[in-house]
Amino acid sequence: MSQRPDLRQRRAVLEHEWSRWVPRLSVPGTRPGGSAALRHEVTESWARSLNSVDPARDSAPVTDGGRVHQRWTSSPLYGPVSALAGELRSIAEDAGFVTAVTDESGTILWTCGGPTMRRRAERVNFAPGGRWDESAMGTNALSLALRTGRPSSVFSAEHLVSALHGWVCYCAPVHGPDGRVLGVLDLSTTWDRSHPLAMSTVRTLVSTIEARLGPEAVSGPGEVRLTCLGAERAVQEGRRLALRPRQLEILTLLALEPEGFSPERLRAALYGDRPVTASTFKAEISHLRRALGGGVSPRRYALTTPVSCDAADVLRALEQGDTDTALRLYGGPLLPRSEAPGIEEWRTRLEVAVREAVLASTRPEYALRYGERAPYDAEIHEHALRLLGPGDTRRAIATGRLTTALRD
Repeated sequence: MSQRPDLRQRRAVLEHEWSRWVPRLSVPGTRPGGSAALRHEVTESWARSLNSVDPARDSAPVTDGGRVHQRWTSSPLYGPVSALAGELRSIAEDAGFVTAVTDESGTILWTCGGPTMRRRAERVNFAPGGRWDESAMGTNALSLALRTGRPSSVFSAEHLVSALHGWVCYCAPVHGPDGRVLGVLDLSTTWDRSHPLAMSTVRTLVSTIEARLGPEAVSGPGEVRLTCLGAERAVQEGRRLALRPRQLEILTLLALEPEGFSPERLRAALYGDRPVTASTFKAEISHLRRALGGGVSPRRYALTTPVSCDAADVLRALEQGDTDTALRLYGGPLLPRSEAPGIEEWRTRLEVAVREAVLASTRPEYALRYGERAPYDAEIHEHALRLLGPGDTRRAIATGRLTTALRD
């Protein structure tokens, strides 16, 4: 049985593909002698992608048979993008680009552009219904923007899939009011039409879209958006739910454990050994159920209404190995004022998981970012110093934090 190539072998594959294309392209940043510098985020993405994507595939897979109209019209991006549709079409047609908007999964929901470029894009299913996340199409600008939460561009043979080597893509994620990535706006064209102003254009357009997003973008229709990391609030369809601290604790526990709780276990998670009457406990459940419109099942307590939760999003990102997204979403301790045993247990579990992901990473920016929230964690600051080069000016930040942590 053949083994999967290790990271060194995968990088060699990328180097080989890149070297085939460099002599044919005018690539900014190429080294003397014709070789081009490979960006770290690209090689990392190739290493992940080769586990699931064949570089020889000819087009993106299809979601729901390409029928995404309902998903598009119910997306929080539909209104703001529709309002800009004329401008987006003008930019795409005048500059020879295809414009695309995806949802948070990387599925394209809407495109525009001139007929020639759209026909070229459709050959690789860069069209509504096409899936462009990393597990579906490997390294591309859309998948990088979704994974990192930052603007991204991918040029020619930086794409994993060979069918995309004739393209260059510029895109930026669209964030909702709560910081979640709602989707990506992308401008794509053939590599010979690449333009230095394309990325700044994408950023400006995304800023305009984000400014037009209303409170309903925080969650889907009827969905409750629960923020419990460093803050305590629940919002449904733009309206903040009037929940007392105990009810927020219950909602958080149910969101983190969707399989539900027996009454005895939930009561222990809330009160521990404190003597609390059954009527008090049931009253809290009843109030939460009314606030959610009946969204808590009886007997075994579990949510029956859709609830998205920032803490659950962090755990999901960590499970996927996406430390960047986990750190971006990790706004602080879980319900910081709560003393409920179940919340304290989950709070510790989250803090440890995020911290261990930072310590396992070779990216110094992760240690620096986490160190802002953990000023007395000497190990984190030492880790940052080990990763920062001798001439990196950020060493002063890590050194100052470490000095403070050791002194106190």
